[in-house]
Amino acid sequence: MDFTAEAKRVFDKEIEALKCTKEVLDDTFAEMVAAILQCKGKVILCGMGKSGHIAKKISATMASLGTSSFYLHPAEAMHGDLGMVTENDLIILLSHSGETKEILQLLSPLKMIGVKMAGITSNADSTLDRECELVQVMPRVEEACSLNLAPTSSTTAVLAYGDALAVVASKEYGFGEKDFALFHPAGALGKRILLRVKDIMAVGNEIPIVRERTQISEAIVEMSRKRLGAVVVIDDKGVLAGLLTDGDLRRAIEKKVDMYDETINTIMSCSPKIISKDILAVQALRGLRENNINTYPVVDEARHIIGMLTWQMIVKAGVVI
Repeated sequence: MDFTAEAKRVFDKEIEALKCTKEVLDDTFAEMVAAILQCKGKVILCGMGKSGHIAKKISATMASLGTSSFYLHPAEAMHGDLGMVTENDLIILLSHSGETKEILQLLSPLKMIGVKMAGITSNADSTLDRECELVQVMPRVEEACSLNLAPTSSTTAVLAYGDALAVVASKEYGFGEKDFALFHPAGALGKRILLRVKDIMAVGNEIPIVRERTQISEAIVEMSRKRLGAVVVIDDKGVLAGLLTDGDLRRAIEKKVDMYDETINTIMSCSPKIISKDILAVQALRGLRENNINTYPVVDEARHIIGMLTWQMIVKAGVVI
């Protein structure tokens, strides 16, 4: 067997199924979206077997794009999980044949609860089609399985259909990047949009601080103790007076500066770049790169030191540009 050629045949079959599904989209799809938008409770996806896996994915996609949703296992539903369903919900039942036993046994109790029922099936003459208020009949497609038995092309088509429901509803909500980040705080986008300097900066005793006119050797000790590659210099009022970095020290060594007699004022930067605690971490990272520096003193409106930020802290937090 030519494995690559066989794989391409699978792709062709599934692409064909997607094209067929696209062609049959009509007002029923719009009604499905409207039902989702009008739902005052949860949008519940339910399916058994392979359809169950697809239902889980559709539900997860909806939830991540602004539609409050969860997956209900039909067997577990009959043993208590129906208690999660309310009359304000919309349940979308997936069954390729429309005759899946585990799905059909839910119909009566679901009607008693009063939940709105929608179905997705490939059988227009099925129990599911007759019993649900709203039904999307999918086209009959040839499975990519060489036996034309295992759910492959058909499940891909339903998955794409579910993605379309989630995406179109999300667009109607006006769901944006900030909303997505809020639902994905641990993801790269979430961190870029939500994480601020104050969330990751060094504070309190973590900040390497010395006063003006401190001997360079003492500043080196403080820098080594706190291990941030720099020391913040403050005046007698606690206001930022300068910044001494390990780069400043290397340049001082090259110039043969006396580390024991000279004070930090002779080698420090008196006008370092500073940052506010409320700035987004991704903006801080851009600033560090643009200015070709490693460290930001974090100050308040009176230029008092409240923190220190390094590019390593930002990268360690998972923020990328």
